[in-house]
Amino acid sequence: MRINDLMAKSGVKFGTSGARGLATEMTDQVCYAYTKGFLQYLEESGELKKSGEPVAIAGDLRPSTGRIMGAVAKAASDMGYVPVNCGRIPSPAVALYGLENVCPAIMVTGSHIPADRNGIKFNKCTGEILKFDEEQIREQVVETDDSIFTGAGFELPEEHIDARIEYVRRYLRAFPKDCLQGKKVGIYQHSAVGRDVLIEIFSGLGADVTPLGFSDTFVPVDTEAIRDEDYKLAAEWSEQNGFDTILSTDGDSDRPLISDENGVWLRGDVAGILAAKYLGADSVSTPVSCNTALEKCGWFEDIRRTKIGSPFVVASMIEASFSGKKGVVGYEANGGFLTNSEFSVFGNELRALPTRDAVLPVLSIILLSIQERKPISQLLADLPQRFTASDRIQNFPTEESAKILERFEEVSAIETVFSDLFGPVESVDRTDGLRVTFQSSEILHMRPSGNAPEFRCYNEADSEERVLEMQKQSMEILLRLKG
Repeated sequence: MRINDLMAKSGVKFGTSGARGLATEMTDQVCYAYTKGFLQYLEESGELKKSGEPVAIAGDLRPSTGRIMGAVAKAASDMGYVPVNCGRIPSPAVALYGLENVCPAIMVTGSHIPADRNGIKFNKCTGEILKFDEEQIREQVVETDDSIFTGAGFELPEEHIDARIEYVRRYLRAFPKDCLQGKKVGIYQHSAVGRDVLIEIFSGLGADVTPLGFSDTFVPVDTEAIRDEDYKLAAEWSEQNGFDTILSTDGDSDRPLISDENGVWLRGDVAGILAAKYLGADSVSTPVSCNTALEKCGWFEDIRRTKIGSPFVVASMIEASFSGKKGVVGYEANGGFLTNSEFSVFGNELRALPTRDAVLPVLSIILLSIQERKPISQLLADLPQRFTASDRIQNFPTEESAKILERFEEVSAIETVFSDLFGPVESVDRTDGLRVTFQSSEILHMRPSGNAPEFRCYNEADSEERVLEMQKQSMEILLRLKG
């Protein structure tokens, strides 16, 4: 069966973020087929041979993850490869293992989406799959033997801890063991797969670390749509403990959360600016939806705006490197931070990791606050004051999202609905969805999610109060349009 046809039949979508769907629809046979299609493509493109090469496999802490990891491992084994069970570790950790060992790396994760869903993220030997790869994988024709899918599942090989160890060492080797001495850091653990890794890294660098909010059940933390309870928890923990910062991540620990000393969570796109400043980046690639303080701060020589999604950011970073840029980074609104260059930190080499990472940006921000002798809240105050907010409508089919965007093909249609609230339209950008800049410099950006049945709304304004008002008004309008 062709992967494109399997998508339609199974209900499990496939894109640059990999396969995503309801856990009940991600049957062993579907996951086996997607994995086989991915590996077949790598064979056709010359990246892999059937000679016992390793395929790294890891997963998050969702209830369905272990079963899916077993199906992925079975597909790799049946094709003549050696599945390496890297255990439950962060997405960037298994991606790093793949890059260091020149082998494919497969992460079973649904990232931030609810526990009843899951996904499989595929990394080539050279890094994330890009748009071209996705198109080629969709055309793969795969065969599966129905008789092996009995419902009993498949055994995973013995767990190897090398990937986890190397990810921790990446930071403990590059940064001095006392560089965070005197800093009080809370680690909001919830059900993030990297919760123990965060504690190991930050305590290993000298911070006084306090674990917080451990959960045995899966919590779908979305770093772009932070839950009200997480705002309240961070403020309470900060007041009770006097933290310099609180850190956390989403489910697969490739998107960070970092708070200031008051327990106020930073927006991911603002965190990206501060991290890039600390590293001394020359070139910054980021999606069109991210905060325009990036341009207004004047710190960066080369800024590249992309469509939303890490594959587009990766492609832009590759172009920047080819054009001769040396300090090349990228980040997303969710806070995930990518590097396509080696950086020197404390005289040590930090190798490129061109996939979303949660550790480097939060570590960089803490070190920037130490370097500039300012609390994190002051680092934020020093930025050009542009504020962003985002929210989403869940259970919103992609077809319905498309209808809303079609409604606003003409500027006059946009002004009919929004001008009473936001004023006349200055410009329209359709790089990804619909991004409207009004003459007031306020921004409204609407787009369907690329990996979940959600419609996302982003706003930007000159004050936090105003952007929250815009967000509320925008969401009310979109909910009315949905009907």
